[in-house]
Amino acid sequence: MDFKNLNEMQKTMLFGGVAVVLALLAFVTAPSPVKPDAFLDQGEVFFPDFEDPNSAATLEVFAFNEETGEPVPFKVTNENGKWTIPSHHDYPADGKDRLAQTAASIIQLKKDDFRSDNISDHEACGVIDPLDESVVTEGGRGKRVTIKGQNGQVLADIIIGKKVEGREGLRFVRLPDQKRIYVSKADVEISTKFSDWIETDLMKVEKDNIKEVVLRDYSINERTLRVDNRDVVRLEKDGSDWSTDRIPAGQELDNTKVTSLLTGIDELKIVGVRPKPEGLMTSLDKAKRGEDLTQADAVKLQSLQSQGFYLARNGSNLEMLSNEGELSALTSEGVRYTIRFGEIVYGSGLAVSAGAESETETEKTDSDGPGENRYLFITADFVASEFPEPKQPGSTEFLTKADSVLTDADRENKRLYSAHEEWKRKVGKAQSLAQDLNARFADWYYVIASDSYDKIHLNRSDLLKKKEDEKS
Repeated sequence: MDFKNLNEMQKTMLFGGVAVVLALLAFVTAPSPVKPDAFLDQGEVFFPDFEDPNSAATLEVFAFNEETGEPVPFKVTNENGKWTIPSHHDYPADGKDRLAQTAASIIQLKKDDFRSDNISDHEACGVIDPLDESVVTEGGRGKRVTIKGQNGQVLADIIIGKKVEGREGLRFVRLPDQKRIYVSKADVEISTKFSDWIETDLMKVEKDNIKEVVLRDYSINERTLRVDNRDVVRLEKDGSDWSTDRIPAGQELDNTKVTSLLTGIDELKIVGVRPKPEGLMTSLDKAKRGEDLTQADAVKLQSLQSQGFYLARNGSNLEMLSNEGELSALTSEGVRYTIRFGEIVYGSGLAVSAGAESETETEKTDSDGPGENRYLFITADFVASEFPEPKQPGSTEFLTKADSVLTDADRENKRLYSAHEEWKRKVGKAQSLAQDLNARFADWYYVIASDSYDKIHLNRSDLLKKKEDEKS
């Protein structure tokens, strides 16, 4: 091309084309913007290999108690198909659904934002490992959550810290083996409360099904085992009304107090457990029958007293008694629950829910914490007298006949047969319920909070009031 022979328009177009080509070359060959390493994993999930929440078999949580300066462990695990809480003497846990929900929340955790790579920021963000003994400070500790599968494989392990101020639903989080702090939408509340992982409605009693309540007010001389029987209050239901005996002149039954008592029984919640010595109930049965006891039996029975329960002679009967009296409630299902009130439980937190392993309960004093809880010993009995047996049919020949050829006698026998079968069904159901309840109660002393105790540990005067028509 002869550049000299080009006119001005052609020269302008040529120069413009060259400029475009050079610009394209510059764009293609220019280096890409450098993205800081801190943001390279932004938006990624923390645990990409953890996808199925139902694969979680163990949840372990460590919180930090700043008062004691020690980590507080809580664990729920599945051993051979049985969910238990190891920190609470392997008490049965109703934790499968809660564990799956927690696992699902952990699976969804993402590295939504980067906050810091400086270890000095761990305290302010609350992501210091509660298990890290090398850190002097007791503040700024997070909650470490570890989830494992059936084979012990770690599926997730993370430290959840403080909430991010001004950003709802976001928390600071950190992986234990890394110093980097992330911000994550952590929509997860991981409870380390024992009561959140168990069936707290221990007796499963509906107050409307209670037809009789007996309050036995007595005490035991712990040295002589002499029983001081002060009073027995029997409350009986007739339709929707309640009555009691031996009401002093000018007073009447306070139905509001009775309703409160029934509600207290219905809503009785446990806050702690202690294991009974293995085979204790068998030793108790042997003692009540007057059989010879082995040394092992005697040791088991002796252990009762530390919780405030005694095998003592009440008149001619050898009975299981307690130092604060007892309550029994009979239901329309034919089951009588007996609740015996034992010693005060001092302390708080794990000391109440699981007990202090380093000392016996009898060694505790007021300095070990407030006495706001109480031991219970619970049993259930099938009450056969609630199911009087109806008359049986004189013959069952009607079973082999068509309805069209039944005689009057056959029809009567059929009616009696149906009534007797219904009786057997109800008896079987009540017996099964009592057996299931005792299987649940047999291995454990229970602890209830003081407010629950105050609602159901009543005497006669607590249930009476001045008659309305005699009030001035």
